[in-house]
This record gives sequence, C-alpha cells and structure tokens, in this order.
Amino acid sequence: MTNNTLIEDQYKRTSLFEKENVNYLVRVLKRFNTVPKLNNINIITSTKDLRIFKIIPNKSIIIGALFLKNPTLALVHLRYGIEWQLWYKALNNDKEDTILCDIAALKVTQIFYELLPKDDKEKLENVNSSLIDLIKKNEPLDTESLLKYKTLQTFHGLTNTNKVFKNSWKPIIENLAKPTEYLLMDGGDFRLNIDEINLLNKYGCRPFPRPEAFTFASSTATSVSNFAFDKTDKVRSILIRNSIKNGFKNATIDFSELLKNNLKKIFKLNDECQIIFSPSGTDSALQIAALTQIITDKDITHVLVASDETGSGVPAALKGCHFENNTALNYPVKKGDTIEGFRAIDLIKIPFKDENGALKSADQLDEEIFNAVSETNKQGRQVVLHTMDQSKLGYQSPSKELIERLNALQDLSMQIIVDAAQLRLDPTDIQNYLNKGYIITITGSKYFTGPPYSGALILPENVSKLIQSSKNRLPKGLTKYYNHSNWPTSWDCAKVLSDGYNYGSYMRWNAAIVEMDRYFKTPILYRNMGIEMFCNFVEESIKEATFLEPTYKLETKSNSYDSKEFGLKNIRTIFPFFILKNNEVLSIKNVKKVYTLLNSDLSNQFKGSSLETIRLAAQKCHIGQAVNVKHGSDIESAILRISLGARVISESWVNRDISLYFRNIEAQMSQITIIIKKIELILNNPQLLE
Repeated sequence: MTNNTLIEDQYKRTSLFEKENVNYLVRVLKRFNTVPKLNNINIITSTKDLRIFKIIPNKSIIIGALFLKNPTLALVHLRYGIEWQLWYKALNNDKEDTILCDIAALKVTQIFYELLPKDDKEKLENVNSSLIDLIKKNEPLDTESLLKYKTLQTFHGLTNTNKVFKNSWKPIIENLAKPTEYLLMDGGDFRLNIDEINLLNKYGCRPFPRPEAFTFASSTATSVSNFAFDKTDKVRSILIRNSIKNGFKNATIDFSELLKNNLKKIFKLNDECQIIFSPSGTDSALQIAALTQIITDKDITHVLVASDETGSGVPAALKGCHFENNTALNYPVKKGDTIEGFRAIDLIKIPFKDENGALKSADQLDEEIFNAVSETNKQGRQVVLHTMDQSKLGYQSPSKELIERLNALQDLSMQIIVDAAQLRLDPTDIQNYLNKGYIITITGSKYFTGPPYSGALILPENVSKLIQSSKNRLPKGLTKYYNHSNWPTSWDCAKVLSDGYNYGSYMRWNAAIVEMDRYFKTPILYRNMGIEMFCNFVEESIKEATFLEPTYKLETKSNSYDSKEFGLKNIRTIFPFFILKNNEVLSIKNVKKVYTLLNSDLSNQFKGSSLETIRLAAQKCHIGQAVNVKHGSDIESAILRISLGARVISESWVNRDISLYFRNIEAQMSQITIIIKKIELILNNPQLLE
C-alpha cells in the first residue's frame, strides 16, 4: 500500500512541526509511551483516506493523516485501537467474542481521556468523531443492551456473533479494563488523585513515568519509572489473558501469591513467614491493631516511638479508629469513630523532639521508652512497642541496649513492631528482625521508588502460628477496609473479610518488586560504592551551600566506619535541610512554595534572561516534601529533603559496565548541583515567593 506509511516514518514539514507546536507534540508523544506495547501490531498512516480509522485484527491500526493535525485526537484513537488489539490477542481461539474487546477498549479509553490534561481535552471539544462522542458520554457498562455498542464494530469490521455478555467477563472488565496508570492510583485514597493541569498527586508525582524531572524524593514518594511501568503494563496484559482462559478468581489468587513469593525471594525469607499487603502505611498500622487483638486477650497498650514522624493517621489506626472519611475500598466512614469490633486500646506517644522542637538524645529517648514499657507491664497489660528503623528524617530508635534492658523485665508480655516503611534495610536486617520474632512494616514506595501506597506487613513464623491457631476473629468493621485475598489463606480469622480484590495494591507492589529486583542485581561492591559516592556528595553539597542548613547532627554522620560491614542502616541516605534567606530561616509557607516551584517549569518567569538561567528555571526537580520543624527552640519553619533512592543505583548499572556505572552515578550527582542552584535562583528572585 504505497499510500500508507508507518507512523514513526511520517514526518513532513507541516504546520504541526512549527516551533510553537513542537512542545505540544512532544508532550502528546510522551503520553503515548503509556500505551501498551504490542508485538507485530503496526500503526500505519494513510495519505489516501485522510479520515480513516481502521483496526486490522492482530495486524495493524490504520489512521488517516488528517488525524495527525490534532495529535490529541490521534492519541485517543490509537489508545482505543491498541487496547482493542490487546484484548483480541487475549481471546485466543474465542475470536467470536469481539464484543468483549469493544467494551473493554471503550472503558479503558474513557478512563484514559479523563486522565488527559485540561488543555488536551479542550482540543477535543469540537471534533467530529463517533469514538470521541461515545467516550464523552461515559455511560456505565450496560450488559443487557449490547446493541448500543454496535457502532464500535465499524472500526474493525467484524460481526459479533455472541449476543450475550458472559458473567465471567464482569470481574475482568471491572478490575482490568483500566489503563495501567489508573490502576497505579486505584484502591488507595484521594491523595493518589492527580490534578488536571500538571497531572501530579499530593506527593508531587504521577502514576506514569516522568523522566523529565530530576527526582530524589524517595523519603516521600516518586513517579513510577519507565522500566517498572512497562513491566507492570505487560503484567496487566498477561492477567487479562489468564483471566479469560482460567477464570478471574484463579488468575488473581495466583498473581497475589506470586507477588508475595517474589518478595520473599528478594529478601531471602523462609516460607513460614507471612506477608499481608495493605494500601498504605497507615492501613498497616490498623492491621497491627487488629492482629494484636487476635494474639492476646489482655488489655493492650501501644507505645509509639517517633510519633511525630509517622503518618498523621497512625495513632487513630492503632486505637482501632477510622483515620480518614473514606476507606481504601471506598466506603464512607466518619474519621475518629471506633471501628466495629475493636476493644478499648491505650496509646503512649514518644516523639523524637521535645516541646521546644529540639531533637532528643538517644539516651533520653531510651529512658522514656523504658519507663513507658515498664509501667505498662506492671499493670499486666500487653505491650506493643513500635520501634523506628529510619524515619522520614533518617532517625532510628530505640537502641539495642534498651531492647536488652526491656527483655530483662520480669513477666514481660511485649510484641515489637519495626517501622521500616522507608525500607532502607538490607535483606540480612529483615531476616534478623524476623528471627527475633518482630513484625515488620514496609513499603515499596520509599527507598525502592515504587508507586506510593504499596504497604505490607511481614510476620515472623512464631506470630503467624499464634494467629493461625487462634479462635478469635478480626474486627467486623475491617470488611470495609480489606479483602480476604490480601491475607494468608490459611488464617481462619480473616474469613470475615470481603471477597473482592485490590488490583491497585497488586499493581503498585508489582512495580515496586520490579525495582527491588533490578536494584539487587547490581553487584554488591559497585552498589555500596555507588551509595557512598552519592551520599557523600549530597552531604558535602548541602554543607557548602551557604543558604542551606542541614538538620542532622554529628552523631548521625553519613558513615559509621565502626560497623563490621557496610549496610543501609549504617549510612545516612536522607538529607534534610532548612533554607535560609539573608541568614534567616524561611517560614513554613515559603518553604512549601520553594518545594512547589522546584517541581515546576519556571522558564516563563525568566524571559529575556540568559539561556543558562532559562534552562535552570525550566528544570523540574522533585525532592522530599516539606516537613514542619522548629528552627532552634522557637522559630516555626520546615525542612526539605534530598534522598538516595534505589533507582540511583539500578539505573546507573543499566549498561552493566563498571566505567559507565560510575559515570552515571556522577551524572546524577550533577543533578543534585542543579537542584541546589535552582533553590538559589528562587531565593534570588523573591517575587516568586510573594
């Protein structure tokens, strides 16, 4: 077909490629990268039939050249066509069921359209397209009247011989007929929603790749990498095929167990350990509150170390109360009310900072913890001690010596929980904790840079056996929070939970595990040397900047050379700092403004400046979001954080070449320099903070 050309070979000097349109075209092409990648499906432009949109099953998608004059229109049509081809491939031999492909592709493209930026949606306001009309109607799935989808048959020309919507399709459509970027937001809460201008969530990141930003925000949250997104998108295709072939429930249970087994393999855990996925770290705290009721009939007191550096909802969750006004399963609840089935629970908070905002010494923290535990133990209560192994500011507590003192207490009944949400630990650290009988809370979204809201509990063998043998049941109110599928299948106590599945949680964990796997494939010598190089550079760079003031003390210096072996526990990887203007610390409001400005393109504010300044202003820099911290004993301020994430290492090792590896580490160190220069640029232009 001489009038047809592969789309990537279609380039003529039309108005589309003029200077003012190129940035728009580039943005659309970047978004096209989130579309599933299918083998042997060609995208062809037709210069003969300018308005054609045709799907050739299992072969190609033909789109008229006229579509290319409105790249957003072309993008939406191609998103539909590729999704249709994906489901058609999944049908295997049941090719008469094309109505499933029509409906699934329409639903996916409707969601894809909703996630477009506002500017792009406006470009579809007055277009003449039957597909766009159907997308904008956004009607709920109607399985009783399949004729309303007949228009979609014109795109592929196949006649659907099956007039009945199979019951087995419904859960597949409900759970998997969603773009991967939407699944990475699904099953969490409103904090994962993205705005329609910058497509960023509350954490300053997004559920699809953002390679244009310099990203060192692993202490908070990070946009998913291209590598993890592509791997997770491929998994969605496999799950669609397996669900059609083997049934949705079987395919989902197999996937959930595969994720847990992969996590055990990465951290070299024994099979008797149990893993429970949760939508967030706060949900993990609620799970702990419930599990402690299973293993003891005593009155319970939680001793929460670092209460000022945990999630704001954690204290409420540990007391068995609703911590938001909606749950991860999207049930409306009243924040602060006790969840049905929870007993009365006491909570003792032990913050890292004193009433003046000063960081307490390790000895002071140890003494407060000892007093809280010993007094609670005297009352004959069950103690649940929540320890912190790396907080969002990089602190740890209590000391090993304090744990030894506690274990010497007479008739002590205590379960230790390790808050390792940052997961700045090596496999041996996790194994050591489990061997001591500690429960560990982790996330895949901090150090390992998976999508936000991928939480989990790891339970040691002895605790798992206690729960499995218990006749107690989980609080009834948890049916609004969790599905049975996320909990160990051998636990009778969990059978009261809902029968659904949280595919958002599964997909986020899949992306996180992908990141973990490639991180640990970097040889340990190069991995540790890269960590040393990067962290030493960040520490020195912050110290040298006269307008930045690091908050970490000398005793928490970067390296602990007295340790027998290198480990993430022994090196500072989170670098918090105050920002100064004229030797005065910025207000909380202005620190938050700096954070937002760093993560934005400011080039429009510097028209007429040098090219170097414009490029610096344009660079988007995503670092750890503001945390309110007092400067000295009386000045209210906030700090920002630059943090090492696993991707600094794994993406530097992508070529598996030693010399290139260290050059790649140095390139990311150069990004730190640019971030600090952009902070200085913002401070030197005070109108930006007004």
